[in-house]
Amino acid sequence: MSLINIRKRSLRIDTIYHEGGPKPEKPLKMGAAYVVLANPFAGRYAEDLMPFMAELRGLGEDMTSELTEALGGKDAIQAWGKGAIVGVNGELEHGAIWHEAGGWPMRAHLGGKSIVPAAKTVASAGYQLPVPLFNIHASYVRGHFNSMDVGALDAPKPNELLYTIVMATGGRIHQRLGGLRPEDISVNDGQR
Repeated sequence: MSLINIRKRSLRIDTIYHEGGPKPEKPLKMGAAYVVLANPFAGRYAEDLMPFMAELRGLGEDMTSELTEALGGKDAIQAWGKGAIVGVNGELEHGAIWHEAGGWPMRAHLGGKSIVPAAKTVASAGYQLPVPLFNIHASYVRGHFNSMDVGALDAPKPNELLYTIVMATGGRIHQRLGGLRPEDISVNDGQR
């Protein structure tokens, strides 16, 4: 019997043309895919969370494919992140389940080496989680340090989870503060 009981899924794409400065040659696209599902551990302590994490991996793969396609395909993606909002009858560790289940499918699908940054919290329905983004190939690419708020007015309910992945087609729209640039990545260690 499956531990996954989905109430709803969402896919959102934001297109940023400028942030008050000059319009770039190509607008930045940022996208989030999220799922709201029942928390099978709500209201109780469970020692073994691994079967749920393993089962969620397929969902992470589906969400990764869907979001990648919506943003223009694998070659378009330059930044990634993930996050979880746990309903108030759950615990933070239920959000941490998404680290592997949501992060590894993105890494496998997109081939990046940098850390897939994450945010998680326990909160009520309507909370907007700022999900951090890093460049997919080198986490030291400063211009790609960004975030996207993800949440839903009706989720998560106390016995639910909201898991999300976030991707972007570039860094901040008006980045001009120096640091490592994507074209200067040379070490290929996921950092530089």
